[in-house]
Order: sequence, then structure tokens, then C-alpha cells
Amino acid sequence: MSARTLAIQVLARVRATDAYLNVVLDTALSEAPPKDARDAALATELSYGTTRRQLALDYAITRFADRKLDAMEDRVLAALRVGAYQLFHTRVPARAAVAETVQALKDLGVERAAGFVNAILRKLAALPAAPLPPESDVAEYLSIRESHPKWLVERWLRQFGRERAEAMLVADNQTPPVVVRTNTTKVTREALLAQFREVGLEVQPTSVSPVGIVLPSLGRLEDVYGYSEGLWQVQDEAAQLVGVYSAIPENARMLDVCAAPGGKACHQAETHEVVAMDLHANKLPKIVSEAKRLGLLSRLRAVAHDATRPYSEELGAFQAVLVDAPCSGLGTLRRHPELRYRRSEADLGRLATLQRRILENCQEVVPPGGLLVYAVCTLEPQEGQDQVDMFLRSHPEWTAEPPVLSGVKLPMSQAWLRTLPGPEGWDGFFAARLRKLY
Repeated sequence: MSARTLAIQVLARVRATDAYLNVVLDTALSEAPPKDARDAALATELSYGTTRRQLALDYAITRFADRKLDAMEDRVLAALRVGAYQLFHTRVPARAAVAETVQALKDLGVERAAGFVNAILRKLAALPAAPLPPESDVAEYLSIRESHPKWLVERWLRQFGRERAEAMLVADNQTPPVVVRTNTTKVTREALLAQFREVGLEVQPTSVSPVGIVLPSLGRLEDVYGYSEGLWQVQDEAAQLVGVYSAIPENARMLDVCAAPGGKACHQAETHEVVAMDLHANKLPKIVSEAKRLGLLSRLRAVAHDATRPYSEELGAFQAVLVDAPCSGLGTLRRHPELRYRRSEADLGRLATLQRRILENCQEVVPPGGLLVYAVCTLEPQEGQDQVDMFLRSHPEWTAEPPVLSGVKLPMSQAWLRTLPGPEGWDGFFAARLRKLY
């Protein structure tokens, strides 16, 4: 299967099932791995790049299509988008981009649409550049140029101003670096950096996290040095900073609710006994598998439970709770570009209600003197700072208590941890560290 055929198939399946792009792509690559690693890399680039630029590609396609995009068959629309992405965002020669994309559609058994797709792609190839709306409407212009829904662009322009909002939009369309967290139970970061370099990898320490390492672009991570030995775990630097910011005393027994996929739970299990909990039982084996690979299974127990429901006393007592709450995920759009097209403003209120229920339930578990860390991978105040402010106003027994850290300068906003997409190279996160006084 060619790279273009694979990309069209993946994008069609994502559209048809609302599945996560990374899951569908990884499954496709494992079920039918291309013989040449370059084809796997191209399929990945076409799948992610096309998704990141989807609004701009659709804006161009609609100039020449004689039917509505929503009415098109999944594979036909995917082929148009893949072809347009190559024309406007890669160095693939126009003739090859058109011909190979049309052939990929034929290989999938959709010959009937080959002429239609060929005609539109040839018209797009004749354009000097991708078409854009007038710059006079800033939100509309940035929405199409950077392929983010207009409602989200308008929110970010209001919250952050044009310069920062535009930097965030641009950052969401960049390929994120591969960042790993050192498993400090087995190796120091300095030693792991040296070992990576000894095997020929050009690696760099993360700028703020004291345990992070940035790897070069690689193929299968399972084949990278130290994976099978459990020396590291993949985790974005901003997510690592949540663990650093938490600063939970080493003797504290921890509960991590909404723990899947398990990065933060495993981070804490390096120094704590952790009960990792998630609503979805089918996600627990992944957490257990990672803990086993990292050599942390003796300190981590995985349990299925709804975080809005009371906890069983059989779980024992906890001195700290991490609420890694379900959220809009709008801070992770470079990693999950399809999310931007699936979220609506109405989702923010619905998720905020769920987050409040989880907070109210989890605060009951924390004893006087204990800690609760609330974290979300979003930029929206409704899910972050506003959520915590409301909780503190209704719970005078709780107070915000930022950590006292030596040698680490975290990106803070008042007492809160806050990272934004942009030139810093981070995902967007918010976290609050709260102490129960009585």
C-alpha cells in the first residue's frame, strides 16, 4: 500500500468513526507496515498535515467543487484534501501530487471518482498559492489560514491579544517534538543524555523540566535505546511540569483519578504509592503495561471507577489526590489536530459541569493537611482558573498553595501552573495545587 493510499484510508476512517487520528494511523501502520520507512514517514506527514490544515484545504477545494463537501464519500474527500495538502504545503511536484493521489484513490477501488478528483486537483495546482479570505476580518482570516474554528480564534483573540493568539495558532500546526521523561528510579537525566549520545542520538535536555529530554524525529519508539529497559516514558514537557509542580511529599499515598493513559501516574509512582483510577476499564491494561515496563508495578495499582461517585473505603487512605480532569483538550491540538473540528463552545460548559462534580467528589477523600492537584490540558479559563476560583469560594477550608521548589523556575500565573502553545514548544496546561486546612 502506498503512502498516499494509506493516508487516504486513515483520514476516511477518522472522518467516518470520529476516532483519534493517532490511534487509527498507528493501527494502520502496524497492520500493514510499508516496506520502506520513508513511506511510513510520508503517510504520517500526509495524515497529520492534512488534518492540521483541513479548513484551509476545504476553503480551496470548495472554489472548484460542484457539490458540498459534507455530501462527499469519505475516501473521495480525503483524497482531495491529501492532494491539496501536497500542492500547498509540501515540495512534491504538482504533477506527481495530482497523479499519485488519483492513483491512490483508484487503488482503493474508487475509480468512479478519479476524474472528479483529478479535475479539481489540476485546477488547484494552477493557483499561485492557497486562497485565503480578506485580512480585514482578522478572525475569519486567521481561522482559514491556520485551520482553527472561528469561534475558537475569536476566544483566543479576546483572551490573549492578536500577537499571542496568532503564535498559538501557528504553533498548533507544527509537528511536536518527541519528548521523554527520565525514569529516575533507574537513571539520572544526565546519565541518560550521555547514553543517548553514545548510541548516536542528537538529544537535548528540556528547557524547564528537570527530567525531560527532547529526542530527534525517529521511527518506532519501541526500537529506541532504553525503551525495553524502561529508562524513559514519552511525555510532553508541559505534562511533566504538572508532576514537578505537584511537589507531593515522598511519603504521601496518592490517588490519581482519570489516570489514563498513565503518564502522570507513572511519574508519581517513581516516588509514591499510587492508585491509578479511570472510568474506562479498557484503558487500565495500558497503564499497567507501562508501569511494568518502567519497573514501577510494585508501587502502582490500577482500578476502574467513576470519579464522580463515592470511593470505596477498601482503597485505603490518601494524603494527596491528582485530578487530571476530562477537558476539551484544546491545549493539545498539535498532537490531536482533529479535536479542533470536533469541539464546540457548548462543550466547555458541559465539561466544566463534569469537572466541578469530580472536584467536589475528590475533595472529600483528602484529609486535613492533604493536597489536591487539579490539572487540565486546555487554555480555557472556564475549565481552569475559573473552575478553581469557584471551588475555593465555596470551600473556605481549602487554600491555594504553590510549591516551593529549588532550582526549577516554573511558568506560573499567580499560584497556578500555566503553559501555552507557542515558541516555547509546549502543550497548553493549567494546574492548581490546593491544601485542605481543616
